[in-house]
Amino acid sequence: MKRQMICATVFACLLSSHAFARDSVANYSVDSALKSEGGKVDQDIPLYFAGQPHPGVAKSFGEFATNKKTNAFGKSDETACQHVFLSAVLELQDRVRKEGGNAVINIRSNYRNVKRESATEFTCGAGAIVAGVALKGEVVTLKK
Repeated sequence: MKRQMICATVFACLLSSHAFARDSVANYSVDSALKSEGGKVDQDIPLYFAGQPHPGVAKSFGEFATNKKTNAFGKSDETACQHVFLSAVLELQDRVRKEGGNAVINIRSNYRNVKRESATEFTCGAGAIVAGVALKGEVVTLKK
């Protein structure tokens, strides 16, 4: 009886750890995410996602990558992904300030090093505990 109880406990632990290992990769709306937490994104530093037209580039400071994670526990995948997307965008905007540029162009997803170019969607991986977004973008000074 004791042996059966130990086996049942081990089996239950294995099942529960498998449930926490979930990693759902999905695409979400850039526009909805940018509006999800009003006032967070600096409107003075324009963001141009892959394929979006932008003014000419006066100077490029190079391409920069972000890889942000956030607590997803108790949140819907979409809510967690929107929040971590904003963190990634804010990191790109911080890089613009640091480099002395005025915009980020050609922003695209790079989750698990899988590039996805879209002007309307970003890729996010969400599990039971953590959600993550990776972006790449070029920091530039745009011509006026």
